[in-house]
Amino acid sequence: MARNFRIAPSILSANFARLGEEVDNVLRAGADIVHFDVMDNHYVPNLTIGPLVCEALKKHGVTAPIDVHLMVKPVDRIIPDFAKAGATYITFHPEASEHVDRTIALIRECGCKPGLVFNPATPLDVLEYTLDKLDMVLLMSVNPGFGGQKFIPYVLDKARRVRQMIDARGLNVSLEIDGGVGPANIRDVAQAGVDTFVAGSAVFGAAKDSDPNRYDTVIGALRAELARA
Repeated sequence: MARNFRIAPSILSANFARLGEEVDNVLRAGADIVHFDVMDNHYVPNLTIGPLVCEALKKHGVTAPIDVHLMVKPVDRIIPDFAKAGATYITFHPEASEHVDRTIALIRECGCKPGLVFNPATPLDVLEYTLDKLDMVLLMSVNPGFGGQKFIPYVLDKARRVRQMIDARGLNVSLEIDGGVGPANIRDVAQAGVDTFVAGSAVFGAAKDSDPNRYDTVIGALRAELARA
């Protein structure tokens, strides 16, 4: 079945001194979604951004979907804040929630699209009970906490399993992957059933700031590989 591929650059790798301009440029170059990596220095060993950054981008004029990946524990407290700030998708790790169903419902009640995130070695068992309540499944192809890590190949097997589950139930659920994705492997990832690709270092770190066409080049390369998938 043909899928609509979407590219979601992670602003974790952007130049934060000119974040609005950076986001404008990647969207102009053909990106589809703005991906937020929210880390709390508790669930993961790093501290990044909060709802104020999301709100600032919306006020800046960003109209593309904002995909908020919450690497925080406990997770429920921050969900309404990101919803109010303008998030489109809010995804979380099941082990960061005491009651997964309740957290999914909270995201939906706040007007956002819920998703679950699975670390590379986290089993997919919870999807048996929750998949029909989700808009997105995000598979981490690195262990969360830092940008610039190398892709873990066995996650492709997990992607194939999730794609089979989605298709077997006839659901309209996005399958997203995050970690070490770039032109060299994005076609293999797409062939495993993924339709949404988070790329941080591959996009924002691909070329020097002095090159005005730097994002057109790398996003074009990603699109070219996806066209061959």
